[in-house]
Amino acid sequence: MTSILKETQSIKEAVTFINAIDVNKFSRLISRIIQKLHLKGERTFSEEEEEKLQTALSLDKNALSLVLETAAFILEQAVYHNIKPASLQQQLEVINLSPDKAEVFSQTWATAGPELVERLKRNIFAPKKLEYVGWQLNLQMAQSSQARLKSPSAVLQLGLHNEDSETLSHQEELSEAIRRVLRAATEYLVQRSSSES
Repeated sequence: MTSILKETQSIKEAVTFINAIDVNKFSRLISRIIQKLHLKGERTFSEEEEEKLQTALSLDKNALSLVLETAAFILEQAVYHNIKPASLQQQLEVINLSPDKAEVFSQTWATAGPELVERLKRNIFAPKKLEYVGWQLNLQMAQSSQARLKSPSAVLQLGLHNEDSETLSHQEELSEAIRRVLRAATEYLVQRSSSES
């Protein structure tokens, strides 16, 4: 059996803190972490909730942060290696996590793990749908100081939407290659309009 966890100094410290937490509180903590693990840009707990957790778990801010990060890391490794619950429990006991805490991880992984894996697959592999396209084209023509100046500028705005109803908006100035194409098209239109008049 290949180990999914290396017993680093930070993991040793986190294990010490985790072993001191009441098993019922720890169970609720792990359940919350696994529910939010697929939301990468979002924190599992708000700052206010973390302050309450510090009091409830008798941990300082750094210790709580270490516990939360380590618990999330263990679950991420379980996802990555697609480990079986019994094997996860054994590996956690090898790094000196108490048997009751290792069992909490194992049971939580057994019940919520498959759903977490599916959510992560959807987030990674689900296509984003293009909801809208906005664009703006500016063309600066000749000025009295520069008779032949033609400077196109374009901004493209893309609105993307994924299955979790998350809307992403991306706006940027177009790349140099697109600018060259627009410049050529503009020159063509300018030449055409000047030849018609």
